[in-house]
Amino acid sequence: MPVLKVDNLTTYYKTLRGYVKAAEHVNFELEKGQAIGLAGESGCGKTTVALSILKILPTNGEIVKGKILFKEEDIVPLSENEFREKIRWKGISIIFQGAMNALNPVYTVEDQIVEAIRIHEKKVSRKEAVQRAQKLFELVGLEPSRLRNYPHEYSGGMRQRALIAMSLACNPDVVIADEPGTALDVIIAAQVFKLLKELKERLNVAMIMITHDLSIIAECCELCFIMYAGRGAEFADTVSVFKKPLHPYTQGLIEAFPSIKSERRKLTSIPGQPPNLLNPPSGCRFNPRCKYAMTICKTEEPDFKEVSKGHYVACHLC
Repeated sequence: MPVLKVDNLTTYYKTLRGYVKAAEHVNFELEKGQAIGLAGESGCGKTTVALSILKILPTNGEIVKGKILFKEEDIVPLSENEFREKIRWKGISIIFQGAMNALNPVYTVEDQIVEAIRIHEKKVSRKEAVQRAQKLFELVGLEPSRLRNYPHEYSGGMRQRALIAMSLACNPDVVIADEPGTALDVIIAAQVFKLLKELKERLNVAMIMITHDLSIIAECCELCFIMYAGRGAEFADTVSVFKKPLHPYTQGLIEAFPSIKSERRKLTSIPGQPPNLLNPPSGCRFNPRCKYAMTICKTEEPDFKEVSKGHYVACHLC
């Protein structure tokens, strides 16, 4: 039974120039202990999906239709109070992009983790919350004595580990990691991703990994969901996506990524740029950039359909 199922999720942002169709007809599911990687270019809707799942969209954002089933319960209709008490942080938590911006600079890290625990678990005393925070710091490889420090006294990697500890504070079933390696150097980012993978396996939590880096998905995730211009392009297990990509966009992403094992080759890029989601192209949104585009691609939107067991793709070629 999937712990999280996103069914036909559609989220728009209202602007003075019209509605930005940031995410449309998004479908995927995730079981406990699994990790799914959401990949695609900037502005393709990855973070919008994450914010929709946690219902923390900006004021101009709205879930227009679709369901988000958490343990078979549709959480979209829940009121803010119900969602905060039942789901947010206790059921689903998030590691925000950019650790320095996600932590409050005028409070100690201890105060921020303790606050998160006590807001969502009313019966926990401050002493118990502090003890839990100390254990979480040990879990993520930080010295518990550093809890009383302020965020500016941490390095970038330490801040990211502190955010990971905070995301685990209420023992959630699903953790969303939104570009957790942002602004970190390669070595520290690799340590953070290794830590996330170890915690997923150790705690048996489901994880949604949002990233531009396909190598991270290959290393950390069992499932891969490729997004383009607010819509799902391809979804399957990671091995299938990398070894037999079916969507031309997925093929382009993989061809643009260097390999240290295969023959030396010239990397190729995808021509053009992503469409304006205020007024996306008709038919398949990738058709202006696709070398295989046919007449039907410009007029008819392809269905996101299962072409082999567990492998879904939205392309007229399939």
